[in-house]
Amino acid sequence: MNINPSIKETTPYFKRMITIAIPIMIQNGITNFVSMLDNIMVGRVGTLQMTGVSIVNQLIFIYGLCIFGAMSGAGIFTAQFFGKKDKDGVRSTLQYKLVTALLLATAGTVIFSVFGEALIGAYLQGEASPEDVAAVMSYSKSYLKITLVGSFPFAFSQAYASTMRETTDRIVPMTATISAVFVNLIFNYLLIFGKFGFPELGIEGAAIATTLSRFVELSILVIWAHTHKDKYSFIPHLFTRFTITLPQIKKITLVTIPLLLNETLWAAGIAVLNQCYSVRGLDVVAAINIVSTLTNVFNVAFIAFGSAIGIILSQMLGAGEKKQAKFAAPKLLIFSMVSVIAIALIMSCIAPFFPKIYNTEVNVQSLATTLILTAAIFMPVQSGTNAGYFTLRSGGKTLMTFLFDCGFVWIINVPLAFILSRYTDLYIVWLYASVLSTEIFKCALSYILVKKGIWLNTVVD
Repeated sequence: MNINPSIKETTPYFKRMITIAIPIMIQNGITNFVSMLDNIMVGRVGTLQMTGVSIVNQLIFIYGLCIFGAMSGAGIFTAQFFGKKDKDGVRSTLQYKLVTALLLATAGTVIFSVFGEALIGAYLQGEASPEDVAAVMSYSKSYLKITLVGSFPFAFSQAYASTMRETTDRIVPMTATISAVFVNLIFNYLLIFGKFGFPELGIEGAAIATTLSRFVELSILVIWAHTHKDKYSFIPHLFTRFTITLPQIKKITLVTIPLLLNETLWAAGIAVLNQCYSVRGLDVVAAINIVSTLTNVFNVAFIAFGSAIGIILSQMLGAGEKKQAKFAAPKLLIFSMVSVIAIALIMSCIAPFFPKIYNTEVNVQSLATTLILTAAIFMPVQSGTNAGYFTLRSGGKTLMTFLFDCGFVWIINVPLAFILSRYTDLYIVWLYASVLSTEIFKCALSYILVKKGIWLNTVVD
């Protein structure tokens, strides 16, 4: 049956989406803005130091998305249990998240400790002097060694924060993150440049500040949650009564594994894409770092919209509102794309000026400007694919999500970038644009899948 909704029927979904998205947007926006300031501070030290930190951050990015994928899989159950008003079910999913966070943090620390040097070396294959390569390797290893200390508090923070957001509390996670990033910013300034009697530690100071901020964020979340048990009905007996059952563990794991693999392999795919770009030289690595720093700040808009869409649709499915979810999903996807156009225009206006903040060569600044403009062109399309991803995920169709998201990166994007970087002399800007242009096809596919409603599914009994 064709439904021709009026604006009056559609508006409540947009309002609900904006209400959920704005705190997430503020939280992620401040986080990425402060990360941008951190990056600029490191960039003021020197190009080689900035390059070393950017390489490590790409590796940490994979770890972060691995944690995100694990929390997201269990989070589907959290949101649907909450929609069903089942506090024991919500507690079970948080217990699952905490155990998973411990296991993944341990695995990540071991992997980066053993294979860190080899992984960093993969980004140092382009044109550069042996002295510069050795310097970047040294900076990268020093930065990685310190940041690994923060891997455990980061993982546990994601378990608590995601559960709070999925049960409609977005203010406390936002507050914890904002507090942490300002701690990070302040100690970056003090420890990188040696201000107010603190030692001048350069990039090691940046790593210490980041690690300290992880512990601050976790402390705020844990203390607040466990001193407000009346508000969080799932907190009592969290560590004394394990309500999660073996059938639940199996069910959550079957949904979580594809998401965990998807996020991890997708992040690995992005890392491989950047490695393909790095074949063009260390100048390209530096330029891509500048581009990523700025786009991360502006991408928070469509990422927040996607997260909000996932929460809304999961709660609707948990409440048995499949018809309403199918009606709302494609409208929310289009709304996300249209809303991001203004964000892309603002980023385009900033593009000529932002790279000049960095203490790096003019050719790196010029290349970064062009790449930022290229990224801005494709931002609305990426917003559509992001909204489609969260819609498919909301119904627990994680295998479909895996094929749609990670499968696309490894089957389409990575081979294209590999071939163009290794077997052609295509200029880096056109290489970058060619990879981004594949998002057009992916966006169209996401809309078709969302419209068909094949993602509609309830995972909780």
